[in-house]
Amino acid sequence: MLTVENGKVVDNYDEFIDIGEALSPKVIELTGITNEMLRTDGINEKTVAEDLKNRLTEGTIMVAHNCQFDLLFVYFLLKRYYPSEADEIVSNVGWIDTVSVLKDRKDYPHKLIDAVHHYNIEEVNFHRAIDDTKALYEVALAMKRERDDILEYVNVFGYNPKYGAGPFRFPFIEYKSQPYHNCGKLDSDKILPRS
Repeated sequence: MLTVENGKVVDNYDEFIDIGEALSPKVIELTGITNEMLRTDGINEKTVAEDLKNRLTEGTIMVAHNCQFDLLFVYFLLKRYYPSEADEIVSNVGWIDTVSVLKDRKDYPHKLIDAVHHYNIEEVNFHRAIDDTKALYEVALAMKRERDDILEYVNVFGYNPKYGAGPFRFPFIEYKSQPYHNCGKLDSDKILPRS
């Protein structure tokens, strides 16, 4: 996680969680994360939940690529340690899904690597979360330069009508059907928040 204030990155949060289990050789090969790194640098899950609780203050805007996944992850982590506060914490935060924004701006496909290429951002190591986060920050800046309407996407998540919005929906998120299109960037009157 990066903390951005007034357009400047003021902090980065990059922690390993020591889950007390050995990583598979495939995960080690893919990420470069080792069991030793988790044992020596890893912190416990409760500490991460507390850190999130302290960072996700009212008025914060969280930006993620495929934000529903990240929101679910954060919510259920908070729910384990702060069951009576988790709903309020996540609902007091604004959530922007850059996949939804990207679908209004470029043809399929819409993975983070596709956004990186579309906006000519320097290639990153896509197997480490902090590197993904730094790439997403650059993508969000590029989206803002391209058309300054990204804040219209706060708490508006698009979903593929073929698959639906999924079984778990947050009441503070507006889920909208967002079919693929083959026309590049949509006119501002046709973007997801206004459609």
